[in-house]
Amino acid sequence: MRTLRPQLASLLLLGMALAQRQVTVQEGPLYRTEGSHVTLWCKVSGYQGPAEQNFQWSIYLPSAPEREVQIVSTVDPSFPYAIYTQRVRGRGIYVERVQGDAVLLHITELQDRDAGEYECHTPNTDERYFGSYSAKMNLVVIPDSLRVTAVPQTLNKVEHDSLELKCEVSKSTAQHSHVSIAWYRQRGSEAPVEVISLSRDFVLRAGSAYAQRQATGDVRLDKVGETTSKLTIYNLHPSDQGEFYCEAAEWIQDPDDSWYAMTRKRSQGAIVNVQATDKEFSVRLETEKRMYIVGEPVEFRCILEAQNVPDRYFSISWAFNSSLIASLGPNAVPVLNNEFAQREALGQLKVAKESDNVFVLKIYRLRLEDSGKYNCRVTEREKTVTGDFIDKESKRPKNIPITVMPLKAGFAVTAISRTPGVTYNESFDLQCIIKPHYPSWVPVSVTWRFQPAGSTEFHDLVTFTRDGGVQWGDRYAGFRTRTAIEKAESSNNVRLSISRASDTEAGKYQCVAELWRKNYNSSWTRLADRTSNLLEIRVLRPVTKLQVSKSKRSITLVENRPIPLNCSVKSQTSPDSHFAVLWYVHKPSDADGKLILKTTHSSAFEYGTYAEEEGLRGRLQFERSASGGLFSLTVQRAEVRDSGSYYCHVEEWLLSPNHAWYKLAEEVSGRTEVTVKQPDNRLQVNQTHKNITVLENDWVTLECLVSNRTSPSSQLSVEWYVWRPGHPEKEVVAWLSRQSTLHYGDLATPGDLRGRLHLESPSPGLFLLSIQNATVRDSGAYNCRVEEWLLDPSDRWYKRADDLSGLITLTVKQPDPTLQVDTATANLTVQEKESFPLDCSILSRSSPESHFAVTWYSLRAKEAGDHAEQQQEEEEEEEREAVLSVGPDAVFSPEAGRWEGRLRFQRLSAVLFRLTVLQAGGADTGNYSCRVEEWLADPKGVWYRLAEEESGTVAVHVQGTGSTLQSVICSNDALFYFVFFYPFPIFGILIITILLVRFKSRNSSKNSEGKNGVPLLWIKEPHLNYSPTCLEPPVLSIHPGTMD
Repeated sequence: MRTLRPQLASLLLLGMALAQRQVTVQEGPLYRTEGSHVTLWCKVSGYQGPAEQNFQWSIYLPSAPEREVQIVSTVDPSFPYAIYTQRVRGRGIYVERVQGDAVLLHITELQDRDAGEYECHTPNTDERYFGSYSAKMNLVVIPDSLRVTAVPQTLNKVEHDSLELKCEVSKSTAQHSHVSIAWYRQRGSEAPVEVISLSRDFVLRAGSAYAQRQATGDVRLDKVGETTSKLTIYNLHPSDQGEFYCEAAEWIQDPDDSWYAMTRKRSQGAIVNVQATDKEFSVRLETEKRMYIVGEPVEFRCILEAQNVPDRYFSISWAFNSSLIASLGPNAVPVLNNEFAQREALGQLKVAKESDNVFVLKIYRLRLEDSGKYNCRVTEREKTVTGDFIDKESKRPKNIPITVMPLKAGFAVTAISRTPGVTYNESFDLQCIIKPHYPSWVPVSVTWRFQPAGSTEFHDLVTFTRDGGVQWGDRYAGFRTRTAIEKAESSNNVRLSISRASDTEAGKYQCVAELWRKNYNSSWTRLADRTSNLLEIRVLRPVTKLQVSKSKRSITLVENRPIPLNCSVKSQTSPDSHFAVLWYVHKPSDADGKLILKTTHSSAFEYGTYAEEEGLRGRLQFERSASGGLFSLTVQRAEVRDSGSYYCHVEEWLLSPNHAWYKLAEEVSGRTEVTVKQPDNRLQVNQTHKNITVLENDWVTLECLVSNRTSPSSQLSVEWYVWRPGHPEKEVVAWLSRQSTLHYGDLATPGDLRGRLHLESPSPGLFLLSIQNATVRDSGAYNCRVEEWLLDPSDRWYKRADDLSGLITLTVKQPDPTLQVDTATANLTVQEKESFPLDCSILSRSSPESHFAVTWYSLRAKEAGDHAEQQQEEEEEEEREAVLSVGPDAVFSPEAGRWEGRLRFQRLSAVLFRLTVLQAGGADTGNYSCRVEEWLADPKGVWYRLAEEESGTVAVHVQGTGSTLQSVICSNDALFYFVFFYPFPIFGILIITILLVRFKSRNSSKNSEGKNGVPLLWIKEPHLNYSPTCLEPPVLSIHPGTMD
């Protein structure tokens, strides 16, 4: 297992590497010649997805190395940019799929503008991006400087003759390159046969048909100059007959060290006829025509047809009307008679041997007297041993008569055009027709003159000179690049072709023809001249096909949303049209639309005054679709003030042939009505009415709930109001701003309310107003007013909506008084000099926080002379005297005179107060009570009296120090109970016993029944009321009772 782990890891890494996409393109830089057929390969590996991958080729031009220009795609027909669309459609550029993941890019005719950095891109088919998806290489386009030339000729050879052919090959390529040369022979439609070749590596190799002859030395290829090579074939065979031509190729070494043939060219052919060995010969005489004009040249060719001519001797003689003109012996030196010798000396006549088989008589300028019959005679001569020649067989062909006519000076010149009205970038032809037609050798010069539109002067445009040259005028250099001048071979008619017409070519044209004669001394004489008619050419701008969508639409949207505006060009005049788009907005308050944005035909941006004034620059986004016909303007973060009628003004621009942009047409689109509104008000505050009752000093919380809002990003401000009893208008309690800043209203500013208010928002949309230590004055009807604030696109806050909550009726009341003091009465007998307590017991209180004020009173009857008067006095008003007062703040009142020093106050508990009277005296006899006041502190700390209650009376009797029966009995508890308590139960038991005996006796004697037949179930029992004191005797009373 340990040995397998490294292998598994390696396989895993290999799998990851194989899964990585890799695009490979042919290594650059590649140098290719202009006009050649170029292929670039591209392949992809490590991909996922279908086996057939797609490829896209682009170029980065040297003039704009950062800008991608799309060329061709295997998947998207609309992928090429406009400059390549035509070439791709015409198969000038195409992609050949070699296999599913490899392609070749073909450029059939390489142009100079095709130079640049090529990128091959493969669209992703993988599950994830991993690897490289494109690769680049450089292609350099160089001029095609290879030149291959050979003299086109026809050679008649005899078997066993030798053949020599020369081929000149030259190049001026700056890069290092090699040249290969090969000679071929071709017969008719047969495939070419390679004779011999010199490879780029300077290896000489013969074709299979000539390999044996090269080995014997009969076939050679020699370099006879810097650029010239010579093919030599010795001992010609009849099979060597055919067309011989040379072919050269220029090779360059690519970065991958392979050699590539940048261009191949062949020379013109040489026709070689090989005749089998034969001593017979024939002669023929040739010339082009029989009718000539004075000054026209004529050439007679005397052609000898024989075998092995170089090894034989022939002499030639030329005759005119049977008179000898000249003769050539075997040494090819011409001998002319006197008259023709003079003309030959002036260069007007020539007699020469063109080749072993062809002899020429040429008269350069015919005269009228040259009319007549011409002929040649060929005589074969044999060289003797002494070196002399003897004539043998002689042959001549038929005479050729020619007629020389005088030159007519009368002629007419006419200028015509089939297209007097042309459109920009179209071509037009102007023809200058000369009648009668003069032969091409007649010296005629033709000058085209031009009067621009709006001008009154003619100027020479171009001249086709008498010697066949072309001379351009100085004032119209621009014509030269787009104008071609051509002279017909059969006549002196001159055609002027102007391509890519523009304004500068509009105007009037005329041609001037001049007839010339060249004198014997090489001077020139103008025989006549003629001027043609005026020919007006109108160059019109193209008829516009611009159509902009006129459809109208309406858009309603909420602020902060984008406003999409479209401007659609439905049709355009040319695929190369450029557009300037001006965007306008029209407001109801404005007479005209205001310019927002302008995009020029060169894609430059210019902001309008409206965009500057309204601050739209940062909110505008302009886009143009890839197809070029749809323009979009988006106003980001729309505001209400952006509402209006929007439209676009489209200008169509074309590039003139002079490379200047001009505006062809303009059109306005339909309007888009845009309404920008604020968001719909969705603010909702809970409208539920509530009643809340609390006690003073309680903490009360009022709720303001926002159940819905316009936007989650909005800000809320909350303001609390209160209607207090007795106040006619509502008052502001406090408000919480949208920045969460707390402010107090006029109601809370004075007093302590400000310190008792607390506003909070525990959750979004929930606002709580808390009042601490509520007071009665806080009672009232509360509600909240919520304002919702939104942020407009200019980052300004504005109030969008407000809403009121339901009323919350708050009632703050003081506690209900529940004060209760013990009202039971009591009797108390004390001896003089003793102390007696007066308790004041509070049975219940209203609040645990209550404070009490306690006052003890002495209730004494007014003094009288005798007992009868005293008894009557009891029925009269008692005298009330405050013994001691203790306030709620535990402050004691001053002691009265007779009580001074004899009072002791005790608070035994929170609800039990005791006043002890010390050193009781007879004057202290009387009834005592206490009055309790319950005090509470309001939230401000001010104490108020809530309730008061009077206790029951305590009858106090102070006895003197003397002993009485009553005092004795009362002083002894056992005696007291024996006298006053025990007799009564015993007496009650006795009565009950008697009654039971009687009851049983009556039942036994008769069936006794109660009243109305109801059994007697109850009896009256005594109820004893007694006083715990000995001041009065007990009172016995019998009350109804029940017996169960």
